[in-house]
Amino acid sequence: MIQPAKPDLVTVNIDGKEIAVPKGTNVIEAARLVGVDVPHYCYHPKLTVVGNCRMCLVEMGMPAVDPATKAPIMDPATGKQKVNWMPRPQIGCGTNAIPGLHIRTNTPLVKDCREGVMEFLLVNHPLDCPICDQAGECKLQEQSAAYGRGYSRYIEQKNVKPKRTQLGPRVTLDDERCILCSRCIRFCKEVAKDDVLGFIDRGSHSTLTCYPGKELTNNYSLNTVDICPVGALTSTDFRFKMRVWFLKQTDSLDPESSAGANTTVWSREGVIYRITPRRNDEVNDTWMADSGRALYKAVAAPDRLAAVKVNGADSGLDIAVNAVGEIFKAHAGAVAVVGSGRSTVEEQFLTRQLAAALGTTAHLVARVGQGDGLLVSADRNPNSRGALVTGLVAHLPKPPAVVAGQVAAGGLESLAAAIDAGKVKVVVTVGEDLAGAGLTAAQLAKVAIVALGTHATATTAAAKVVLPTLTVFEKSGTFVNQQFRLQKFTKAVPGPAGATDDLAVLGKLIAVASGSKAPADLSSVWTALAAVPAFATMTHANLPATGLLLDGSAWATEPFAEGPGLHFTPAAKA
Repeated sequence: MIQPAKPDLVTVNIDGKEIAVPKGTNVIEAARLVGVDVPHYCYHPKLTVVGNCRMCLVEMGMPAVDPATKAPIMDPATGKQKVNWMPRPQIGCGTNAIPGLHIRTNTPLVKDCREGVMEFLLVNHPLDCPICDQAGECKLQEQSAAYGRGYSRYIEQKNVKPKRTQLGPRVTLDDERCILCSRCIRFCKEVAKDDVLGFIDRGSHSTLTCYPGKELTNNYSLNTVDICPVGALTSTDFRFKMRVWFLKQTDSLDPESSAGANTTVWSREGVIYRITPRRNDEVNDTWMADSGRALYKAVAAPDRLAAVKVNGADSGLDIAVNAVGEIFKAHAGAVAVVGSGRSTVEEQFLTRQLAAALGTTAHLVARVGQGDGLLVSADRNPNSRGALVTGLVAHLPKPPAVVAGQVAAGGLESLAAAIDAGKVKVVVTVGEDLAGAGLTAAQLAKVAIVALGTHATATTAAAKVVLPTLTVFEKSGTFVNQQFRLQKFTKAVPGPAGATDDLAVLGKLIAVASGSKAPADLSSVWTALAAVPAFATMTHANLPATGLLLDGSAWATEPFAEGPGLHFTPAAKA
């Protein structure tokens, strides 16, 4: 495990409490460290500071010193050093902590400023919280109750702005709710590098819109919805489908690529309604790609495998496992195992044990696409590095060529040659479509296939035994991302009736292959994982939410496919 460096610290005083904070921390973030919430709208920790809303006004001052002698000036009444307070409140977002800075966040002057700012923000805002899609997670609603006057002095007619404006295919704007914080504009310009949003007109008539001839179409557009502090920007897909207070939140990971963005899965009664990013300053900040948000729809896809099959007929799990055992016996020494970079660390560990029990080594499918330099990496397997750390494979396969921006899968050339030579008669594939990875229909016809998977493919259609398993949203486990950071995710919803947890299926297959009992659940697998040096001192339950950075230096020469991304710079080629 690699230890991060400690930052330089400066001491400030917030509401009478001394606290040491990292150098460069602004007043809002410093106040959070002592449990003080400084309200704000335009400020976002991952965007530039503009000071639009003025909601974060606080009083600031510095210890008084004699200009000539630099000696402290003491207050006779308190016996402490006097503080020279600035005559007017200052914005907390635009002021960084400096040694000796004093901050007051709850004085009558500060409270009066907040009430005034809130009153201006609500001048043209519709008071329709019960029907707003942002209700339950609206900062304007929360802070108007906490810091507002509780009544309105504005009696003139409100300025009505456009509703239900499609900024792009995934984002809908209700502009009458916009408070002109400019978060969305700054995100598109600074993070997504797609400067497409801006304000037009002035004063109360200012309106958010796309530049002429442009749309909000980039693959990070839904992050504007996440950071919108009010109900102005909404997800077209999630809009008016469910109230957020009915939804359960589960920590998860984006399985789209090796970037490993941290996510939250929102579900109710076994149904997933949306996926949003979860903050991890070392991996994805507070962002994720739109393409990763749609992956939950695979849970209820029409091609989902729902029944165990033996020779095309429905069967029971134990009957199917016994059938696999007979296949292993009939073709001893001629069985190949194909593992997956989409499998969890725990599943890869058991896949390695299965290969060892069968007296063979495992193959791994390489999956490569076009990286975007942010959070969609070229390696489209979320756990390629896990395959190295667990020992599933000694080396990664050569990445296949990418044509026309499509995702390509390969790495089974040696397996194809062994099948053609008649050396392999049985292939156990763990979550991989062999046809999609390069094997021909003729090669599939030459072998008996045992397929573990979640969705119907050409491989499951050709398989002798099909064992339905779970998606990433229906189980718990860990991935090792492109940084060699071990990260965990948690089961969000139950799997379908006909599917079985991957660990349980692999445990049964190991048992019939070796004749001895194998670990078949998360806890027992982690007990066994203690034999792997990288995991010797860890448990799944004790992994921090932000993950643990492993030492990946032993695999520095492997043919990793990734280019630079957010918080990731690939090692220089020797």
